[in-house]
Amino acid sequence: MDIKNLKYDSNGLIPAIIQDWKNGDVLMLAYMNEESLNKTIDTGFTHFWSRSRNKLWKKGETSGNEQIVKEISYDCDNDTLLIKVEQKGVACHTGNRSCFYSKLNDIALALPLNDSGIASASQTVIDRVYEVIHDRKRNLREGSYVSSLFKSGRDKILKKIGEEASEVVIGSKNDKKEEIIYEVADLWFHTLVLLGYHDISPEEIYKELQKRFGKTGIRDEKK
Repeated sequence: MDIKNLKYDSNGLIPAIIQDWKNGDVLMLAYMNEESLNKTIDTGFTHFWSRSRNKLWKKGETSGNEQIVKEISYDCDNDTLLIKVEQKGVACHTGNRSCFYSKLNDIALALPLNDSGIASASQTVIDRVYEVIHDRKRNLREGSYVSSLFKSGRDKILKKIGEEASEVVIGSKNDKKEEIIYEVADLWFHTLVLLGYHDISPEEIYKELQKRFGKTGIRDEKK
């Protein structure tokens, strides 16, 4: 990327969209000037220009919620940046992972109902993620993180599950809710990749869990 091609506004600023490099979630929007962009490139951590405080600031400098830069792109008009990052903790100062957690209007989604007649949004999200994972397995794509896991094979997937499980344990030990949520999401995601490797659908896991309702959870020991 040649930063000389970039177009800054009259205040010397350019908007930067920050995106999670793993799942594509848009985390936040901030502004950079030439100094903060160079600082970001040099250090590998996002730095921005605060319009309200009129000063340079590093994301996570006080909160610890740093952003490790994975890739920087700019749009066809050269006036907007897209920065893919590994987010540590949460991106929003409110404690939400993304700054875009408020909805402009209420849209009722057509979600499947469970046995109690309640829409199961989480089940739908898991199924959709699994569909994407399975597609990346069937149609390996260059630059796809999931496809790269399938290319590397089962041992790589198992290694990632082990790493993420350890991160969950560390998050719990640290008593940090946001960290636990983030790491459990990573663990679930890589577990779905493993299910995809073995062609086991989430539906089969739902059925197994359904079988266990009303049981003690203690298996009879074989004599």
